[in-house]
Amino acid sequence: MTAPRPLTCSWSRTGPDRSCLELDGELDYDGSDVVLDEIIRHLDENPRLRELTLDCRRLDFCDSYGLSTLLMIRRRTQSTGVVLRLANRGPALDRLLRVTNTLAHLTDTSVTSLEKQLDT
Repeated sequence: MTAPRPLTCSWSRTGPDRSCLELDGELDYDGSDVVLDEIIRHLDENPRLRELTLDCRRLDFCDSYGLSTLLMIRRRTQSTGVVLRLANRGPALDRLLRVTNTLAHLTDTSVTSLEKQLDT
């Protein structure tokens, strides 16, 4: 068994009104507040932001607290007119979103190719 990796975040600009936050580690009780605080600060400091991507490529794990954090982030971005994208979701995160019926809400899509694969 490998030890859990603490969550780290790194920002990049993908355009004049777009940012990307790469999540690396576990989005759980211990790390979720860090992500939420980072995003709130970034939204406050960048009022012209129109798109925020969370790059989940290196996200190892997401628990219910992490899911709650993603929903809070979604509410915050939606209220400020920022489009939220969850990029490079792994099968475990997609399954969590599908099982909790939050996939469409968090990704603005009702059916993904991964869902089709899981349903067959």
